[in-house]
Amino acid sequence: MAFNKTNEENKHFKSVLMAYFILVLHVLLIAGLVMLVIFFRGIINYMLWIFIGGAAVILASGYHFYKRLQKDGKTLQEMMSSSRLGSRPIEVSFLGGIASFKIGRPGSTPALSSDATGQPLQQLEDPATVRIRELTELVRLLEDNLITLDEYNKVKQQILKP
Repeated sequence: MAFNKTNEENKHFKSVLMAYFILVLHVLLIAGLVMLVIFFRGIINYMLWIFIGGAAVILASGYHFYKRLQKDGKTLQEMMSSSRLGSRPIEVSFLGGIASFKIGRPGSTPALSSDATGQPLQQLEDPATVRIRELTELVRLLEDNLITLDEYNKVKQQILKP
């Protein structure tokens, strides 16, 4: 009987602790909502200044670009047809690529498709991808009866060697 009494007291104690925990979480939730209201109210109060500051940064970068063009003695058209660009389009992106636009001829090659000499760039493949591609080609050859099962097994072992 004493054991049941302490077990029942433990249940009551745990219930009271759970109620206090829920109460504290509600207080923290209300405090968080108050902080969000204060934060967004501050942003709304200073929205004009934020817009003016962003516009000033954009205008300053445009002015810097214009001065650079004047210093080099080139026009925008001459700068865009530079040999370094190789008649490739230029992509300008903002906010990590969320907003972007291309300047240049449509349909021209992407900027990373060739190096300075005009040769196409070669990409390295993952060894696992190479193995999968070789194995699928090997299976196709076996299915088309172009190789025997012994040749298939021999080449497969060579491909799968570490």
